Amino acid sequence: MGSGLKGWTALWVAVAAAAVVVVAEPQVPCYFIFGDSLVDNGNNNNIQSLARANYLPYGIDFPDGPTGRFSNGKTTVDVIAELLGFDDYIPPYASARGEQVLRGVNYASAAAGIRQETGQQLGARIDFTGQVNNYKNTVSQVVDILGDEDSAADYLRQCIYSIGVGSNDYLNNYFMPQYYSTSRRYTPEQYANVLIQQYTQQIRVTRLVFASIDFFYVDGQIGCSPNALAQNSPDGRTCVQRINGANQIFNNKLRGLVDQFNSNSRDARFIYINAYGIFQDLIDRPSAFGNGFRVTNAGCCGVGRNNGQITCLPFQPSCQNRDEYLFWDAFHPTEAANIVVGRRSYSAQKASDAYPFDIRRLAQLQL
Repeated sequence: MGSGLKGWTALWVAVAAAAVVVVAEPQVPCYFIFGDSLVDNGNNNNIQSLARANYLPYGIDFPDGPTGRFSNGKTTVDVIAELLGFDDYIPPYASARGEQVLRGVNYASAAAGIRQETGQQLGARIDFTGQVNNYKNTVSQVVDILGDEDSAADYLRQCIYSIGVGSNDYLNNYFMPQYYSTSRRYTPEQYANVLIQQYTQQIRVTRLVFASIDFFYVDGQIGCSPNALAQNSPDGRTCVQRINGANQIFNNKLRGLVDQFNSNSRDARFIYINAYGIFQDLIDRPSAFGNGFRVTNAGCCGVGRNNGQITCLPFQPSCQNRDEYLFWDAFHPTEAANIVVGRRSYSAQKASDAYPFDIRRLAQLQL
């Protein structure tokens, strides 16, 4: 419901001694997150949208239960926040208050895309432009808390920003000709160019607010989701190449955008996370990760073929062996899969996992 597999290619330790608890500072002071349902943690809960996940079985393995996360447990950015050393998860914009915003905010919204109309058949959502506008509101709060713009600028340029949007512009736009005309107006190459142009404009707007260090999740293999397999794969196992191929055009252009921004920005650094490649590993070698993924083509819960035609219904029973499933529902990974992607995003296991380097090195940069 929302993102597909986008964030797959899109961007914190307590030590006790006697009676004293020493809490280490995170590697960066703050972490801001933009994206869709792959990383939404509650921003859609109270808006008029079909793209919501604030009910069981979503969150069945999360300490706080259903929060709006589209998984049984943690999302990829939750895992990254832990690895960066944060002692709590980054709060959603919908509920972040006061000095809480100094540790970062999650602006992600299920069904959101780069294009304003993307996902409109699912109801309300906060598109990328809206998320950037919400960030501007947060910046104003930080200025008020720290006292002046210079102090806020010095603080915010030390933060990490994760940007993962784009898959809905394919799943909930380009490949939905019954609702949208984009596939009739643009070839896949032209459409990727349009998306990159709009994406670039918004990133530049954000850059004008305050410099920072950023990472992009480039879109992953959305043609391998249970939903794509249910609708377009004759055997229910073979990934849909026309969807992956179109999405990969966008991914390749995004890598070029990283080079462009790094060449033109003295006070910011950009990387991308190749979740497309990481996810390919999970599909090709499922037994090599975690406890071993035994099911890679169906959701742990859902309705219809591959459990992929409708996402999890309220209080629907899910599979019991959740760690053995790559997908939680029709579109979204399980916590087990998110842990693999999050860890490899933070600390690359292959040279292709991150470009030009991983989040761990990004967090060490001094701008």
